[in-house]
Amino acid sequence: MTNIAAMLDAPAALVPDRAALIIDDGSVCSYGALQDETRRWAATLADALDGLGIDPGAGSGAKVALVDWGGVRSTAVTLAAAELGAATAQMNPRLTGGELAQLVEVSGCAPVAVVDDEATAAVAAALGAGGVVLHHPSGISSGAVSDPGARAIGGDADVLVLFTSGTTGLPKPVAVSHAALVARMAAYRARFDPDRAPTTSLMCVPSFHVGGMLGLLLSLYSGDTTVIQPRFDAGAWLELVARHRVASAFLVPTMLARILDHPDLATTDLSSLRTVAYGAAAAPVDLIRRAMAQWPNVAFANVFGQTETLGAYTTLSPADHRDPARAGSVGRPLAGVRVRLVDPDTGLDVEPGQVGELWVQGAQNVREGWLETGDLARQDADGYLYPTGRRSDGINRGGEKFGPHEIAEVLRRHPGVADVVVVGLPDPEMGERVAAAMVLVIDHQAPTLDELRDWCRPHLAPFKLPEVVVVVDALPSNELGKLPRAMAVELIRTSIPRS
Repeated sequence: MTNIAAMLDAPAALVPDRAALIIDDGSVCSYGALQDETRRWAATLADALDGLGIDPGAGSGAKVALVDWGGVRSTAVTLAAAELGAATAQMNPRLTGGELAQLVEVSGCAPVAVVDDEATAAVAAALGAGGVVLHHPSGISSGAVSDPGARAIGGDADVLVLFTSGTTGLPKPVAVSHAALVARMAAYRARFDPDRAPTTSLMCVPSFHVGGMLGLLLSLYSGDTTVIQPRFDAGAWLELVARHRVASAFLVPTMLARILDHPDLATTDLSSLRTVAYGAAAAPVDLIRRAMAQWPNVAFANVFGQTETLGAYTTLSPADHRDPARAGSVGRPLAGVRVRLVDPDTGLDVEPGQVGELWVQGAQNVREGWLETGDLARQDADGYLYPTGRRSDGINRGGEKFGPHEIAEVLRRHPGVADVVVVGLPDPEMGERVAAAMVLVIDHQAPTLDELRDWCRPHLAPFKLPEVVVVVDALPSNELGKLPRAMAVELIRTSIPRS
């Protein structure tokens, strides 16, 4: 298999009525129906690109913006673009028009997008005049794309563009090839076997995140069933696990905390649940201990990775979770993965047990060579890694990762703000919350938190809006004229009582 769209061929032919996707509204999409929908979308995308003079099958590597929540449409469009030899640039529907326009530009998208209804206006603004915004396939189900022999080769061609945030807050596109995805799937899962009963997993992480997309593709690759919860809700999550007898799920620690705190937890039948993987943000040790006590028969795995490594490059196994000495560890590197801990200032490996920046090399990296992850960690004598933070000042709010720079820039445009610093303030529920310390324009009345959030709302996604704001007389700096993140966090913490 050189094109990921081919993963539907066998299950659609041999078990066409098997559930591929179950949406949280109760609708079910079988493998046969998913392939039909994929072909309709392939024809629709081909027509839209052709209307712009773009031939995705001619090696142009056309990129189409996909601004949608997880579901049948987003899955079919992802595979439809693959059929054609194009790629989908996966974007968050909660972003504003300006934020989306930036992603369209940096990823080199054609002015074609498939969007969730609520994101229509923002996407139209991002694409500009002449942009094509699609919500539904044209209904065409025949034509060249219905013949697997006409399918694009795939291979080293890009099929996905995911986004990660740099230290300045500017989004960085990460292009993923068919070959990289196929290799990743083959290493994780066995190919579809019609004689094996399918397992059911629950995807509550957005499909535009690497964890959601990879989990979805792995399930389809094996001919399994995925229950999709496009927008997480702890009570609904519990109900979905019970109703569909879900066996496995991936959770961000914030999600896990809300599930454990939900009043329906004690009365919900979760006996089908066998494995829970967690990651995307640091998980408090006490939270994991609490989850293990609540579900003693569930195997927990901590997965640690990033978009550029197509998800996890280390894992803390279920057995490791039973060892108190491994508390706080993200485990050891996966087979075939090499890691280094490097002094960021010298580029030399640090001494054993010392903290350094994690560099990763492995076949799962989307690009060859060593990847400088930006994560700081130490490694013990047995090879277990213990993260200590990030080199950058990036904010990780409940698994949503973004830079503080863009938030600070919006706040600085407020007429009452003379200067501001934005950081992630450690928080037991969300991991971090968006916090700002600002210096007011002289004689200007301090704006309220609600006023500042309203000011930011047209320019920033909801999860980027400030949640803690303090007013200070001045922003301190170190001997280099900079305000380090740790200093900014302490400034905000000590200012909260008087602010």
